[in-house]
Amino acid sequence: MTAIETVAVIGLGYIGLPTAAILATNGINVVGVDVNQHTVDAVNRGEVPFVEPDLAVHVAGAVSQGHLKAAIDTPAAQAYIVAVPTPFRADRTADLSYIEAAARGIAPQLQGGELVILESTSPPRATRHMADVILALRPDLSLDGANDAPVVHFAHCPERVLPGRVMIELVTNDRIVGGITAEAATLAKDLYAVFCQGEILITDDVTAEMAKLVENSYRDVNIAFANELSVISEKVGIDVWELIRLANHHPRVNILQPGPGVGGHCIAVDPWFIVAAAPEEARLIRTAREVNDAKPEWVFQQILSALETLPATAEVAVLGLAFKANIDDLRESPAIEIAVHLAEAMQGRKINIAEPHIEQLPRQLAGRSNVELMSIEESIKRSDVVVVLVDHDDVKAVSSDSLAGKTVVDTRGAILA
Repeated sequence: MTAIETVAVIGLGYIGLPTAAILATNGINVVGVDVNQHTVDAVNRGEVPFVEPDLAVHVAGAVSQGHLKAAIDTPAAQAYIVAVPTPFRADRTADLSYIEAAARGIAPQLQGGELVILESTSPPRATRHMADVILALRPDLSLDGANDAPVVHFAHCPERVLPGRVMIELVTNDRIVGGITAEAATLAKDLYAVFCQGEILITDDVTAEMAKLVENSYRDVNIAFANELSVISEKVGIDVWELIRLANHHPRVNILQPGPGVGGHCIAVDPWFIVAAAPEEARLIRTAREVNDAKPEWVFQQILSALETLPATAEVAVLGLAFKANIDDLRESPAIEIAVHLAEAMQGRKINIAEPHIEQLPRQLAGRSNVELMSIEESIKRSDVVVVLVDHDDVKAVSSDSLAGKTVVDTRGAILA
């Protein structure tokens, strides 16, 4: 296969659009495919439909140079990168319907020789499932050239980037590339080498899928330890922030900071894919998930306790809705879960939401008569109880004077630690 010059990126979300943009700014002709017409139109105008530092510059430049455009329909290309959602179902098994839909869009365009990469975080053997869907639709093609059928190459290349630093880490982070075949892995490595300055590590597809899940499960277990410490510290009457600060002076101890839970599409989801794959064996991973999933309810009870001695008209400020600091990504955010619980349980109280990175309330809170989105300053001014759920820089900049006489529930140690 000659050097890849055309790529279709399926899914223009928080990973797909940055990947499309970084390829396009490195001279690849890229078509980004998305089911959302608003997203397609925004990209074709050179605009970014969400907040990610430096992404807008890349998109605008690539569109103006003619290397990036967006479309609803999947085009013919030499390579396809599938970066669609992989949520879990009610039973916490992976919902692969978005991957299957992407596969159905790709299948009619194939002639043989193409590279199809699954970049979505996926349970073990999802890449092989995608290949099965495509080859069932195209029995004239093959994985290995059997019966002289043209070959399609399949690989899994999980992203390993941090929201807020995506455009930097796409380039600098090491990359794992797993192919169903060795040739597929080599082709994928060559494509990512167009922009990746980190080491590109080759393995098989299933190991690559597990590597991403293991990375996020490792972090989830460590966060669960910190979150459990915060619950224990409250029980025995000590300051968890002081406790962790002191313990971390040990040369081989590095405890993370607790929070209101765990959010985002990765850490809050990926460990369940391992649990589903090996339910009897994944005992520690399951327990960590349960600890972190229980934290929002614990925070909610702390807020109720803070309100017990206050009048029924006392208002509550909720600082932050994003799943982490300094971004607008609300996916799987424990802050939203807590805010919704507050709004539903205390319909007679005003819930004053301050999230500096969004312009309107998310659907879970929109339209509620007791919920209003406002500035950090105004939310604190109006409220008797101030709840810190996200440690945005704007939140950490809150002055102690503005909190005088107010009860503060700080789940991030942003203004009290």
